[in-house]
Amino acid sequence: MSIVVEHEKRRNEILEKSLDVFVDEGFENVTFQKIADRCEITRTTLYLYFKNKKEIFNYSIKMLLAKVETDIRKICSNTRTGSIVKITKVMLNILQHFEENRLLLWVILDYLLHLAKNNVDPGRRVRRRTVKLRHILASLVIEGIKKGELKKVSIKTADDFLYSFIEAAIFRLVVMRRETAGDLRETVAFAVKEFAAGKK
Repeated sequence: MSIVVEHEKRRNEILEKSLDVFVDEGFENVTFQKIADRCEITRTTLYLYFKNKKEIFNYSIKMLLAKVETDIRKICSNTRTGSIVKITKVMLNILQHFEENRLLLWVILDYLLHLAKNNVDPGRRVRRRTVKLRHILASLVIEGIKKGELKKVSIKTADDFLYSFIEAAIFRLVVMRRETAGDLRETVAFAVKEFAAGKK
């Protein structure tokens, strides 16, 4: 059991240090050797944990999305909370995770630009990685409509509307290099309240 724990601990240390390499060098310029050097291990040792730099990168994204998903599923499972509060909490939780992982978001954007330069559709990759998140947002909207807490709206439109705040947060944190998504918090809370039933 302790060998597994040590393996995971070392794997996470490698992920943290490799993120710095991706940030310093950009996705295209990172090599397995550069990651090994930063981690102060040999390439052979690095191969015990990961097959290549793309696997390291993908594992980092999976870790972030898994944390986000765990948190928002916990929010969604609270049966005593209304739909407006749930949607608002989910959106604010996502913004918080993104603020805490700004460097990873920068690397992800760099990777997507790398794909686009190589005539690979980055949108397909983004959709594949975000399908669960979008499904959760749509489910919350459906739940709210069924309970009569939200206006009857197009689920797709509402989902796209909420998701646009996530994209705006990424733009602010990565492209505009802001420390937080700050003012988006109030905007999100205001926008979600506009979905409430009874609003004109």
